[in-house]
Amino acid sequence: MIYVNDLMQQGYSYQLTAPMGADFDLDFKPELTPKEMLQMGVFEGKYMNDCQDEFPKDWFENAPLSPLKPDISCNFFKVKSRQPLSVWKQKGWIIEPDIRGWFQWYCRYYMGRRIPNIDKIQIKRWRLFYRHKAQILKGCLPMDLECRKRQRQALLQWAYNPIF
Repeated sequence: MIYVNDLMQQGYSYQLTAPMGADFDLDFKPELTPKEMLQMGVFEGKYMNDCQDEFPKDWFENAPLSPLKPDISCNFFKVKSRQPLSVWKQKGWIIEPDIRGWFQWYCRYYMGRRIPNIDKIQIKRWRLFYRHKAQILKGCLPMDLECRKRQRQALLQWAYNPIF
């Protein structure tokens, strides 16, 4: 049983019913693990600093984190590519119990938590995000990492490898 008690969520717990990093839905094939995402640099180094106890310690080793405030220099592409949590809430993109959004869901799913109805919604959202990778493939030269940096950073934050 995993117990959650951080700044944004207290008194939540969940069971891991699948092996870590395995038994994913057939429609869900992330290109990066949460550890790889964190270590590459996501969410301006601020997204989950207060809830590290919930996840494996090695996920945060060598991850560029910003303890005080969001810092775009922590992002892999050194650009801002996110909206505030308030916007996500306003647009209905926050699905309980993952009150921090898609990445929190992915971390918990990767760990082995399964909530079939929520998993289905989040996997559908992930699949729809592929359109950004298709736009980069169509509009950029191969390995031109200066092309569409904000879109590439967003891909990274949705578990798609932005380097191609």
